[in-house]
Amino acid sequence: MTSRTPVTHRAPARRRRPAPTRRYSTPLTIAMLAALGYFLLPLFWLVVASTKSTQDLFTTFGLWFSHAPQPLTNIAAVFGHDDGVFTRWLLNTVLYAVVSALGAALLAASAGYGFAKFRFRGDRAAFNLVLGAIMVPTTALAIPTYLLFAKVDLVNTPWAIILPSLVSPFGLYLMRVYAADAVPDSILEAARVDGAGETAIFFRIVLRLLAPGLVTVVLFTLVSTWNNYFLPLIMLNDPNLYPITVGLASWASQAVGGGSGADGDMLALVVTGSLLSVAPLLVAFLSLQRYWQSGLTGGGVKQ
Repeated sequence: MTSRTPVTHRAPARRRRPAPTRRYSTPLTIAMLAALGYFLLPLFWLVVASTKSTQDLFTTFGLWFSHAPQPLTNIAAVFGHDDGVFTRWLLNTVLYAVVSALGAALLAASAGYGFAKFRFRGDRAAFNLVLGAIMVPTTALAIPTYLLFAKVDLVNTPWAIILPSLVSPFGLYLMRVYAADAVPDSILEAARVDGAGETAIFFRIVLRLLAPGLVTVVLFTLVSTWNNYFLPLIMLNDPNLYPITVGLASWASQAVGGGSGADGDMLALVVTGSLLSVAPLLVAFLSLQRYWQSGLTGGGVKQ
């Protein structure tokens, strides 16, 4: 008897796809480096200048440290000047910015979700009005806002800064566009079939799906309110209610304003205080960006 050796058929070997080759563009690289330097150079100058005394600010090269840097001395002087008023300004700014950012994000999310998923009489006209409001500069509304708040005795109060910052036409527009795709109609219908009310659907389901958009609105509003100068300038006359922007401007006027009240030694305090005012924004952005990026692909319906 002859034994037959079984024939095994080998599957054809799969061809490996060539790894994509990276292409480098010298002009584009130069342009990106120039843009990076444009944005980072002022911040680098601020870091360097905050380590110098007022005399060193004028006698040493601006983009490098002095022979005797004193960052801790400058920081201690900032927080100790005028009975620690800088700490009060910092806390005021945190209060205005955080409350405004969270409130504006919640209002923008609810309004954007309503425009995206509900149809009502005049919805297009109302949304076009929102688009038109985006084009209006906030400085043009400062004086009318002041007159309205003066009628109800809210001038020189924290509400004079918080309430106008709650209205974000750009945030509403952003949330309306985002909610149209991030919130599937099938999830809403399933929740309604299960007996959930519209309020429960919004707070338990919709807000989770809108998380990346919410973080975006929070960041935009936080930066806008933190850096706002003109509105607090006309709304507040009590130095204890000043945010950092108005407070540092008052210090700068004392440093370089001229006259008998000028104090040139305060220039180092203004520069160091400016750096300290930027640091919380950097921390907030670095802390929130992972939520911003991780949720960009979320919100889909599993088939």
